[in-house]
Amino acid sequence: MLAMGATRVAVIGASGRMGATVCAAVEGADDLELAGRFDVGDELGDLAGADVVVEFSVPDASPANVAHCVSRGVHVVVGTTGWSDERLATLREQVARTQGVGVLIAPNFALGAVLMMAFAAKAAGYYESVEVIELHHPDKVDAPSGTAARTASLIGEARASAGLGPVPDATTHDPEGARGARVNGIPVHSVRLRGLVAHQEVLLGAPGEMLTIRHDSFDRVSFMPGVLAAVRAVDEHPGVTVGLEHYLGLG
Repeated sequence: MLAMGATRVAVIGASGRMGATVCAAVEGADDLELAGRFDVGDELGDLAGADVVVEFSVPDASPANVAHCVSRGVHVVVGTTGWSDERLATLREQVARTQGVGVLIAPNFALGAVLMMAFAAKAAGYYESVEVIELHHPDKVDAPSGTAARTASLIGEARASAGLGPVPDATTHDPEGARGARVNGIPVHSVRLRGLVAHQEVLLGAPGEMLTIRHDSFDRVSFMPGVLAAVRAVDEHPGVTVGLEHYLGLG
């Protein structure tokens, strides 16, 4: 457990849309103290003496930022996407050399989105067909979103456990890629549209019916309860954890 008193929090990517919202949320929490703000080009140094760092940067910069925090013995809550299996393996090796450091990699911090993923995984074993559609603002640099990739991964695992085969699809000619990407065997489609923030729906189909599970974030404040919950709990989860659901008893 962290020491008594306000937990000192630093934010990497503090001037970005998510980072700025995190800073405001930390400043508004009675049990947290905003210790430092870091952006591109800043020396991370001792991380302003933070107990926990919240990292919202870009995929290319995130591994080095997180490695620096781990080397300093500071817990990290990571919202940056792009964490491949290879990157996670390297991070686990780094964390294994520390004493009790916790790192959370969370594709999504909205509690409704975490529940959506859990519900989709629960339902996946009962439906022959499933596809994921994610919709974001056009300034997002990666596709599919981390949430969609995580959702598809969980669905694929649930289908395998249920003994289901590949999602049925008779398409043999798709030169423009209209059928989307395949993540763990699940079709995933990305929409980028001005006016959107973060939205996702999972479509599950069986003869004569369809189940739709959808979550919409209309404002980035929707992610803050999850971020703050992670900041408060990360020290209780040493090692690398992927997915906020494990902190919420849904994993």
